[in-house]
Amino acid sequence: MIIYTVGTFDLLHVGHLALLSYCRTLGDVVAVGVASDEVVNIYKPNVPVIPLEQRMEMLRALRCVDIVRPYHELEYVSGCMELNPDIFVTGEDWGSQKHNLDVESYLAAAGKQIIQVRYNPRNSSTKIKQTAIAQTHTNLQAA
Repeated sequence: MIIYTVGTFDLLHVGHLALLSYCRTLGDVVAVGVASDEVVNIYKPNVPVIPLEQRMEMLRALRCVDIVRPYHELEYVSGCMELNPDIFVTGEDWGSQKHNLDVESYLAAAGKQIIQVRYNPRNSSTKIKQTAIAQTHTNLQAA
């Protein structure tokens, strides 16, 4: 079985590892779509700190990941057409934007499954960035 998930994967952390390890429990092949900086700019206020190629390189180094592919448009159907996943894994904040509804329709018509997972509350790239900024601010004030 092929499992496919997508995301930014900026500042790789334990939440990402938990998601990808969970994906591995669902199937034999874990494929990860990584959003380009241009795509991230569409749905997040902050651009990634780590460049796309480096984010992909880090994911390729993980034992639980078999395929890493970038995506340069905010749509997931083409990745699903290319990979033919049995299960598409999304986060709990999936929502009902057009790109999400399009892939849901595509997968439903193909008889494929979508699994939504809760995010690991232990960490997020946004929290890491906020902590780093706060610590830098504190250190500058103390200097």
